[in-house]
Amino acid sequence: MSVLDLTQDDNVTTRVGDKLKGRVAFVTGGTRGIGAAICRSLASQGAVLAAGYAGNDKAAGEFRDAFTGTYATAVSIHKGNVGEPGDCRRTIEEVIKTHGRLDILVNNAGITSDKTVLKMADDDWFKVLNVNLSGAFFLSQAALRHMAERGSGRIVNVSSVIGEMGNIGQANYAASKSGLFGLTMTLALETARRGITVNCVAPGFIETDMVAGLPKEEVEKNVPLRRMGKPEEVAAVVSFLASEKATYITGAVIDVNGGLYT
Repeated sequence: MSVLDLTQDDNVTTRVGDKLKGRVAFVTGGTRGIGAAICRSLASQGAVLAAGYAGNDKAAGEFRDAFTGTYATAVSIHKGNVGEPGDCRRTIEEVIKTHGRLDILVNNAGITSDKTVLKMADDDWFKVLNVNLSGAFFLSQAALRHMAERGSGRIVNVSSVIGEMGNIGQANYAASKSGLFGLTMTLALETARRGITVNCVAPGFIETDMVAGLPKEEVEKNVPLRRMGKPEEVAAVVSFLASEKATYITGAVIDVNGGLYT
């Protein structure tokens, strides 16, 4: 029985809805943090999941096993460097070969390499831009060829509030995340008549490893809602944008930041 057949089972106990029943979703950076939460949210609505990861085979395998046990269905995992165009194309091909189709692409993978501009080496700049921005472009390009043939598809790019407001020591990260806004809007315009929507989510301070060292007092002082967000709160927005309820939304940037930037 295929993965798609398994998730069609209406008796899956972790299912909370069927908005994405039968859809195949590929989430980059999908085995941890916000990406893992997105995988769980999509699966809870009936989607078949493929999760991308960069290098930790042990952690990815543990995620796959735990996911399979919880959702009574397998999740395929796909190793690759999002900063390499060839890996982007290969992983998209793998997902389609494994599941027979690709309906939803979530460009979530991202890295940081923080230094002030005067101390930033060439590699610090290009490495972050390659993964956070170029990777989203090459993955989307490969996915769109398949989606355009089928006349439907959803792409959601995960940006950051830092792309909207900037941050000291993060010129590379801010530029890459800001670039996702322009990429989202352009892809949305180019694909609207092909039955495809492209949107962007911009999280603020979310409880993940990336912001683990941020003092609680700093968050409470700067965020109007006086707390960090939870990965599940970002995932819920992504799931909505991937669903049929969002068919008239494209080219949008949706903030999930507790009022930090409006």
